[in-house]
Amino acid sequence: MKQTAEESEKTEELKEPEDTAEVEETGEVEEPKETEEIIEEEEEIVEEAVEEVKKPKRKEIEEEIVEEKIYTIPLGRAWISPRKKRAPRATRILKNFLHRYMKIKTEAEEGEETERLVVSNEVNEKIWSRGIEKPPRKIRVRAVKDKEGVITVYLAEGD
Repeated sequence: MKQTAEESEKTEELKEPEDTAEVEETGEVEEPKETEEIIEEEEEIVEEAVEEVKKPKRKEIEEEIVEEKIYTIPLGRAWISPRKKRAPRATRILKNFLHRYMKIKTEAEEGEETERLVVSNEVNEKIWSRGIEKPPRKIRVRAVKDKEGVITVYLAEGD
């Protein structure tokens, strides 16, 4: 079948892209330059934002640490208690030990701001790992004091 001139023009019109894309002599369709520039600018902005977010966190963590010590805390005295009260007593022993050796001031001593003790979840899980009846006899922890006076207790590396 032969196509008439009108039909061939209609098929050519259908083949042309409807958007404002430029067609090179090779016949390839390119995206408009405006969208390419916008995409490049957005990528640059995203990269800069990601870099800014990563850097300050590392610097803040390094600047905040005032004092860091590793202690091996004996929890054997928790075994004096009845079976069902050993893990809670081990937690109290841990806190009392850190109050004593990290020199945490209480409300009555200081008067203004009180220093806080924060026990990380991994230390708590280590104490409770074998249940309420059998806490560990000793535990190695890393105590970190920041510039605000907050002492955070983490498990020592390797434990």
